[in-house]
Amino acid sequence: MAEYQNPQHEPGGEKRLLLIFLVTFVIMLAFQPLLKRFLPSATPPQQQASQSKAAEPPTSRPPSATTAAPAPAVPAGVTKQAASEKEVVLENDLYRITFTNRGAQVKSWILKKYDNEAENGRLDLVNPAAASQFGYPLSLWTYDTDLRGKLSSALYASSVEGQQSTPATVTFEYADQDLSVRKTFSFDNTYVVKVDTSVTYKGNFVAALPAWPAGFGDQVTPAFYNAGNIDYQYNKNIERVAIKKISGGGTVPGPFHWAGPTDLYFAAVFIPDDPGSTAMVTLRNQLSILSDPQKSTSEKTNVEVIGAAVGNLHGPTSERLFAGPKELEVLQKVPVPGVTGGDNDLNGLVDFGWWGIIAKPLFVWLKWTYHHVVANWGWAIVLQTLIISVALLPLRITQMKSMLKMQRVAPQIKSIQEKYKKYSLKDPRKAQMNEEISAIYKREGVNPAGGCLPMLIQFPFLIAYYRMLGAAIDLRHAHWLWIKDLSAAEPLPYILPIIMVVSMLVVQKMTPQAGMDPAQQKMMTVMMPLMMGFIFFRLAAGLNLYYAEANLISIAQQAVMNRTSLGQEMREMMAKRARKKEK
Repeated sequence: MAEYQNPQHEPGGEKRLLLIFLVTFVIMLAFQPLLKRFLPSATPPQQQASQSKAAEPPTSRPPSATTAAPAPAVPAGVTKQAASEKEVVLENDLYRITFTNRGAQVKSWILKKYDNEAENGRLDLVNPAAASQFGYPLSLWTYDTDLRGKLSSALYASSVEGQQSTPATVTFEYADQDLSVRKTFSFDNTYVVKVDTSVTYKGNFVAALPAWPAGFGDQVTPAFYNAGNIDYQYNKNIERVAIKKISGGGTVPGPFHWAGPTDLYFAAVFIPDDPGSTAMVTLRNQLSILSDPQKSTSEKTNVEVIGAAVGNLHGPTSERLFAGPKELEVLQKVPVPGVTGGDNDLNGLVDFGWWGIIAKPLFVWLKWTYHHVVANWGWAIVLQTLIISVALLPLRITQMKSMLKMQRVAPQIKSIQEKYKKYSLKDPRKAQMNEEISAIYKREGVNPAGGCLPMLIQFPFLIAYYRMLGAAIDLRHAHWLWIKDLSAAEPLPYILPIIMVVSMLVVQKMTPQAGMDPAQQKMMTVMMPLMMGFIFFRLAAGLNLYYAEANLISIAQQAVMNRTSLGQEMREMMAKRARKKEK
C-alpha cells in the first residue's frame, strides 16, 4: 500500500523541493540580523521553434474526410463484420494483452514483471474506470464524434481468435456500404507493437488516429494522476507537457520522432514510420475517484485523465507503439531512427529533471551497485551514501578552515564596522569600508563564502537523490528492512525521518559556527533540524535513508575533527567568545 503515499509524484515536486531548500538557506542568512537585534550581537532552429509553440496545441480541426485513399481496406460495397463479440489474447514473457473485436481495441494490458499493490496483483496498463468512459487503447480517434463512436463499437472480423503466442500478427476488419476499416497489429518479444491502420468513408480517406486515450492502470490516487504528462521528441528537443497545458481535442502538428502519454513510471508512446507526416491530438477528460483509497470513506475528488492519438492526418497510419515501463535498459533497446543531435532510442522518456547531470550518473552507479555488490536497493543506497560522504569530507575540512580564518579576523572586521557605523548605506564612505574589509580578507586569505559553499555543494546531491527516487522505476516497491517502498513516504512511526532530525540536531550541536553568537547557535541548532524534518517526513523513504545516514557519518567525522588541532582551536575560540559575552 505504500504506493499511495508518495507526494513526490505530484508535478513540480522537484522545483518545490529546490525552492524549499533555497528559502531555508535564505531564512538562515536573514535570521542573523533579527537575532542580533534581540540577542547578543555577532558579526532553437525553425523546427525547434514550432515545437515550442506546440506546447499549447491549436484547436483547429481538419476535415474528417480529405483526399482520396489509395485503396479501401475492404472493397467498396462489400460488407465485412463479425456476428458476435470475441477476444484475442497475445502473450509472451513480458505481457498478456487482451483484444476485443468490438472496436478492435485493448481491454487489458497486463505487464507480468510489475505488480500493482493497490489491486494485489500484476499491473494492468489499462485504467478500467477511465477507459470505459473515454476510450480503450488502440481505439481510433476521429474529429467526427459519431464516427468515433461507430469505430469503437463495431464488431470487427478478426484474422485470428483465442490465445496467441508472440511473435504474431492480428488483423481486424470492418466494412459496410460506406465505411471500410482495417487495423493490423504485429507483436514480437519486446514491449513494442507495430500498428497499421486505414479508414475510408465513401472512398475518401478519413483522419482516424490510433489512440491511448485514458491514462494508465497504476494511477489510483490524485497524486498519481497529477504525475501524468504528454511527452514528445523531435531530434534533440524533448517537450513534456503538463496537464494544465494540455488542450482536450487540440491538434499538435509534427514532426515527431515519438509522442504519447506518460506517467511517473510507464509510457505509451507512438513512434511513426514517417515523422514528417505525423500529428498528435491531445486528450484530456475529468474523472471522479476516491480521495484516499486506503481509507474506508466515500469522499471523492475530480482528477484529470490525459491521453493522445498519434498518426497521419492525410493517409494510412504506419507506426510502432511502445507500451511499457520507463526503465532505462528497456528504453535504450527501442530504436528510433533519424534522430539528429539526440539519442536514437527512447532514453529521453526518463526525466531526471534539472539535476539530471547528477541524478542519472547516481542512478547508474546505484544500479551497478545493486547488480554487482549487494542485491538490495536499500543497502545499495547505504553503500553509495557512505562513499559520497567520505568523498565530501575534504569539503568539511575546508569549511572548518574557512570558519577558523573568519573567527581570527572577526575583531578587525568589527573594528572597521564600528568605525563606519555612523554613515548611512548610501554614503560613499561605506564603499571605503567595504574596500578595507576586502583588503583584510585578501591579506588573510579569507573567503567569506567558504563556510557556506560546502553546504550548498551538498544540496544538489539531495535534490538529485530526490529526483532519482521519483524517476527510476527500479526503486518502485523496493523493500529494505522495515521499509516496504523506498520510493514512497514511510508510514508511521516515521523512523527514518526521526533519525534524520535527531542526527541533524547532534551534527548542528557538534559543529562550530563561526561568527555566530552562542545564543544564536543554540536557536539555529534546533530550528534547522525541525524545519528539515517538516520538509522530509513526507518525502521518499530512500531520500530519508540517504540523509539520515549522511548525518550519522557526519557525526563520526565531526567527532574526529573536533579532536584535531584545527577543531580544538575552533572550539577554544568559541568558548573564549562565549565567556566574553557572559561578562
